[in-house]
Amino acid sequence: MRPKIGVYICHCGLNIANTIDIEAVRDFAKTLPNVAAARNYTYMCSDPGQALITNDIKELGLTHVVVASCSPRMHEPTFRATIQKAGLNPYVLEMANIREQCSWVHADKKFATLKAMDLIASAVAKVAWLVPLQEREVGVTQSALVIGGGIAGMQAALDIADAGFKAILVEKQPYLGGRVAQLNTTFPTMERISDLLAPIVKRVSEHPNIRVMTNADVQKVDGYVGNFRATICQRPTFVDATKCDACGKCIDACPVIVPDSFDTNLTTRRAIYRAPNSKFVVDESACRYVQDRVCMSEPHCTTVCSRNAIDFSQTETTKEINIGAIIVATGASTFDAMAKPELGFGAYPNVITSLQFERLVERPDRFRGSFGAEKPVRSIVFISCVGSRDKTTGNTYCSRICCMVNAKQAHLVKEKFPDAKVTVFYADVRAFGKGHEEFYDTVRKEGVRYRRGYVSEVYQRGEKMIVRAEDTLIQKPIEVEADWVVLGIGLTPRAETDEIANLLSLPRSGDGFLLEIHPKLRPVETAVDGVFLAGTCQGPKDMVDTIAQARAAASSALAPLCRGKVKIESATASVNEEVCAGCGICVATCPYGAPALKTRTGKARVNAVLCKGCGSCEAACPSKAIQVMQFTPRQILSQVMALT
Repeated sequence: MRPKIGVYICHCGLNIANTIDIEAVRDFAKTLPNVAAARNYTYMCSDPGQALITNDIKELGLTHVVVASCSPRMHEPTFRATIQKAGLNPYVLEMANIREQCSWVHADKKFATLKAMDLIASAVAKVAWLVPLQEREVGVTQSALVIGGGIAGMQAALDIADAGFKAILVEKQPYLGGRVAQLNTTFPTMERISDLLAPIVKRVSEHPNIRVMTNADVQKVDGYVGNFRATICQRPTFVDATKCDACGKCIDACPVIVPDSFDTNLTTRRAIYRAPNSKFVVDESACRYVQDRVCMSEPHCTTVCSRNAIDFSQTETTKEINIGAIIVATGASTFDAMAKPELGFGAYPNVITSLQFERLVERPDRFRGSFGAEKPVRSIVFISCVGSRDKTTGNTYCSRICCMVNAKQAHLVKEKFPDAKVTVFYADVRAFGKGHEEFYDTVRKEGVRYRRGYVSEVYQRGEKMIVRAEDTLIQKPIEVEADWVVLGIGLTPRAETDEIANLLSLPRSGDGFLLEIHPKLRPVETAVDGVFLAGTCQGPKDMVDTIAQARAAASSALAPLCRGKVKIESATASVNEEVCAGCGICVATCPYGAPALKTRTGKARVNAVLCKGCGSCEAACPSKAIQVMQFTPRQILSQVMALT
């Protein structure tokens, strides 16, 4: 039976019609083999445009459809649904991209028109060989895994749990809260972080639908959307939380003193300590007893604990869980200011980072002159964009928080030391959020001086720090004296980002963060179906945007959980086992892990749920045993022949 093909050409307003002679293209399409109808309309994606297609299918008995318009990434689902409503299989549709690949890239109308004709001829040749495909569905495990216990991970877990589904929250640290837990206040409202964070931690910890696993890592993830299987390793804390009454006697008995990373190494703690927002825990990398099974302290921490809460018999445990969706909320790191030695960090004690400033303000007794001295701050300089928008560090992106963090911290200094001289060096002030511009204006009215310029050097002269910079407004080099210098460090991808990307087969952006499918249309989805992004693991953002994205990720993850099943793309690869040699090249080639060799026969098999139809396996197969539906050799060669 000969196919009856309908060709529909979109003007896309003037996007296509301004560059391409639509009437000439339509008349050309009518002359192509097997074309029974060729029409054009201003917007084919509109209701009247779609009605043209459905009416022709019913009245003319069309068997295949070509739509010449924008990218299939934009409207292929729209037109598939259109022809399906008219009774056709959704996979007998082919789109010719005459906007992005033609009208938008050519100024010569004659040439663009000829190219559009070629693209449509190619699509018509291919669509004649398309065959109906059947969509399939698979069941869904109605629970979700959230990786990361910061503000994004906790909010995502709460939204999933509040919807009635189980959420497993895995956090690497022995406490919840992430980077936010280290902060003092939030901008622009100046609320204390502890007042905001404590209720969320309490809700998460006590929610009946949330299983919290701190001090844990995700080691392995198998499966596909709706049916993932994760292996989680939980390290021991060596403290029985059900027995511990937080008396603190064990801390007094512990002889090991280590820098406290939570306090950005400004303070020290013992090998056994109370984790922020959490219970007591033993740092196994620092504890002498865990490392060598001997401790020289007397009395030993176990002997001073009257409740026998310290238990060194605890061991690492591994659990396997089944989940239907995964939310990655692993957060970001802060820029290492040591990478900018000209700014004096590490060389001078009065040069600190903005994160260290947060910890000092959290402990007011330490924020006096040199650490511990009772000397008020008379002058302080804040430097923006340290490690951001900087080609020398490789971080050309804006971290989106530094400007407002500097403004907030300058405001805090003015509150504590009204007579202090406060200077902020900036490249550009980006106060983009709600209430941010107003807060920035308030800070300037308080007497904080903003100077536009790039700092070239920070050094010490006597008891003062000297900040040397170029003021780009007056176009002169300047020097400013200060008691303290605060470096407004930006955000960078975590060191573990590579690990999580490899674990879940996630791509990364050029700046090293995890990559979403589309920054505007699909900002929380990844290339792996069922895996979503939340928070700063996807890129720098403030607390407001982090919460918003976490809730968006939770909503996206809830879609398959609520339905209880997911549709499987039909245009996937299939293997002809009679031809397959079992060489395994397809297994090594596939970026999604879809092909595998059968244990019994040694032949390749493709997991259609994981397959994206990219064709890598088909191109690599030396036996020509693999074909991707909708992209078979006959279909592709027909396209090529139409262009010759």
